[in-house]
Amino acid sequence: MIKTNAGWQDLIPLSETAMRKETMTPRERWLAVLNRQKPDRVPMDYWATPEATEKTMTHLKCHSERETMEKLHVDFVVEVKPAYVGPPVPAQHDEFGCKYQNISYGTGEYEECISYPLARFTSAEEIKRSYTWPNPDWWDYSGIKKLLKGNEKYPILGGNYEPFLIYKKLRGEEQAYMDMALNPEIVHYSLNRLLHLGYENTRRILEQIPDKVILSYVAEDMGAQDDLLFSPAHIHEFLIPRMKKVIELIHQAGAFVFHHNDGSIRRIIPDMIEAGIDILNPIQWRCENMDRAELKNEFGDSVVFHGGIDNQQTLPFGTVDDVKEEVLENLRILGNKGGYILAPCHNIQAVSSAENIVTMYETGYENGWT
Repeated sequence: MIKTNAGWQDLIPLSETAMRKETMTPRERWLAVLNRQKPDRVPMDYWATPEATEKTMTHLKCHSERETMEKLHVDFVVEVKPAYVGPPVPAQHDEFGCKYQNISYGTGEYEECISYPLARFTSAEEIKRSYTWPNPDWWDYSGIKKLLKGNEKYPILGGNYEPFLIYKKLRGEEQAYMDMALNPEIVHYSLNRLLHLGYENTRRILEQIPDKVILSYVAEDMGAQDDLLFSPAHIHEFLIPRMKKVIELIHQAGAFVFHHNDGSIRRIIPDMIEAGIDILNPIQWRCENMDRAELKNEFGDSVVFHGGIDNQQTLPFGTVDDVKEEVLENLRILGNKGGYILAPCHNIQAVSSAENIVTMYETGYENGWT
C-alpha cells in the first residue's frame, strides 16, 4: 500500500500505481473530456488565492507556482492576454476609472472597488456626453503568440467576457441591480459598450493564435445561496442575448465556452446550455437545488462539469478524510461516464489547510484513472 503526503493511506495497491502511466498532456486531457472522448485520467484544475497558493508551495517545498502545480499533477489552464498600451492609468485604478483598495478578510486580502465612475449619472445620454469608454485599441495583441512558448502542452484560454461584473463596479453594486428595474436604458447602453469591448478582445486574441485557444471565458454570477440574484426575465433581457454573440464567435473559432456562474443557478442552467455553453463551473452543490446527482442526470449529456469540491465547508473546515470522501463522491457522481474536470468550486481560501489542498489533488490523481 502507499501513503500520501496528506496523511491518509491504503488508497490503491502500489503495484497498480506503478503500472499507471500518463499517455496524454494536460491539453489533450481537457480536449478528450470536451469532445466526449475517454482521457487517460480525469483532468484537474486549480483555483486559489495567492495566500492559499503560498501556503501550499511552502508545504510541498516548491519554489514556484508551476512547480507546485506539476507536483500535484494539476492540468492547469494558461490564460493569454494582450498588453495594455492605452492612456496612463493612475495607481490603484483600472482602465475604466474604478479605484481599488486592498481589504483584509483576516487570512488574506482582496482588491475591492471603492469608487464608481458612472454612479452620478441619471441617463444614458449623460454617460455618452461625459464618460470615455475603454477602446479595444488600448491593448496590443501582437505579443500573444510569444506567450505560448513553454506552454504548448497546456490548455490555452483566450478571451474574458463578464460584463455585469464590470457594470457593478461602474455603478456600485446596489445601484446596478436597481438599474434593471429603474434605469434599463442605462443598463442596455452600458452593456452594449462592454459587449463591444469584450467581443473585440476575444476576437483579436483568437485571430492572433488560431487553433491554439481551446477555452474562452464567458461568465456572470447569477446565483446566491438559495436562488438566483436576477429574475429569469432580467437574465434574458440583459445578459443572455449579448452572451450569445460572444459564444457564437468562440464556437466559430473552434474553441469551447467556459461558463462560470456561482451559487444556486439550477433554474437558469437549461437557458445557458441553450445559449451554447460547453463547460459549467463551479458546481456549488451545497447551495439550494444544486444536488450533484440530479445535475448530472439532467444536464450531464449537454455540458461538462468543472469544480464541485466544496470551498465553503469541506476544504476550509473539513478533515483530510472529509476531503478524500468528497473527491471520491465527485468522481463517482459528476465523473460518471465522463464529462468532469475536478477542481475546487471557486478560489481556495487561505483558511484551508495545505493538507486538505494536497489531499484533494492526490485523491483525484490516484483515483481518477479511466
